Amino acid sequence: MRILLLAQFFPPDYGGEEWHVFNLANALASRNHQVAVATQRVPGMPDEEALPSGARVYRFATASMGLPGVYTTGRAHHPPVPDPIGVRELRRIIRQTRPEVVHAHNWSVNSALPLRGHSSASRQFGLVLTLHDLSHVCATKRFMRNGAPCAGPTMSRCLPCAARYYRGPVGPFTVAANYAMRQWKDRAVDHFVSVSSAVAKGAGVVGFPNSSIVPNFVPDAVLENRFDAEQTGVELPLPEDPFLLFVGDLCEEKGILTLLRAYDSMPPDRPPLVLIGKRRPDTPASLPDGAVMYFDWPHEHVIEAFRRCLYAVAPSIVPDACPTTVIEAMACGRPVVATYTGGIVDIVVDGESGLLVKSGSADELATAMRRLGADSELRAHLAAGAYTRAKSFTASAVVDRLEEIYRRVAPLRGDVPVPHGVEVREPA
Repeated sequence: MRILLLAQFFPPDYGGEEWHVFNLANALASRNHQVAVATQRVPGMPDEEALPSGARVYRFATASMGLPGVYTTGRAHHPPVPDPIGVRELRRIIRQTRPEVVHAHNWSVNSALPLRGHSSASRQFGLVLTLHDLSHVCATKRFMRNGAPCAGPTMSRCLPCAARYYRGPVGPFTVAANYAMRQWKDRAVDHFVSVSSAVAKGAGVVGFPNSSIVPNFVPDAVLENRFDAEQTGVELPLPEDPFLLFVGDLCEEKGILTLLRAYDSMPPDRPPLVLIGKRRPDTPASLPDGAVMYFDWPHEHVIEAFRRCLYAVAPSIVPDACPTTVIEAMACGRPVVATYTGGIVDIVVDGESGLLVKSGSADELATAMRRLGADSELRAHLAAGAYTRAKSFTASAVVDRLEEIYRRVAPLRGDVPVPHGVEVREPA
């Protein structure tokens, strides 16, 4: 099958969504699909390249990339409406790759909608949309308001919240545009994929006949210990003694300040704390004794850090949709101390594969961290449970489900090759 994955960012830009698309492209190519990835242009990268798996990457310009003073994160996100240059470039890429399915991720779908045709008979490709966050209903994508989880989208909540989050008139425009585009997407998208039950509920797609929950995943190589960072010959600056590990954006929405308060309250003989991730405007400038922070590590080095740590900590305050870092830690056989929020509860089973605590509570977090650090039998029990649980979040467990969705939405054609080992069914 010819599949075009559409994402606003792609490695070497990295994050959970970016690595998911990268892993999906490689997994689909290994199953004999013809895979292309369309993503926004980034400096220093070619406009077209082939991945070792055979998937091809097409990088294209967008009008939004040239808008001054709009973005505060250093990356030009896709707008909540069709981007005029993006639509033109996608039309060119679609003509070149002739996909039977376009699988878009979050707001990148907005520039694919005008290319669909006005009726089911005129549609040349099936359209799948994966929701990696709550951008389908939330202009800021986070479902957070005044530092706490939002009760739900309403104009009275969304307009002031977006005005604080974005600059100038961007906030009100984003709210209005996102609301209008939601109506279009609800009609035009053939199948919605939510990465967790929390996303499906928050996005309002629970009960849709064309909606499924399919989580993020990691390559089987991570679970099978075939993802070897030591082959690079790089000496990682990790403690020789057992250490605790946080991986993610280094900001309070990911619980960094809560984690540092919890860590600072632990006894002086506590293990070292290693924090790895992206610098953000609220990244702490100082750390407690025993803590060290590293920025922008290569992915294989992050995996090696997971393998060496005593346990991982994921103290998110924002409702994380389906944090890949939690899955990676578990696939490396490490228990996780995490919070009861978002999609984490779909991944971590409290007392079986990790420990869950109330988000934002430094006291509960510190108690769980001390408990896990002091009890080697509990760590071994949770590590075994984490590894077993992670098997449900690997490519071999997840990609079959996406292939079934592709078969249901793809136009009926006689030239579609059947992926190996897959039962043929007529599209619904």
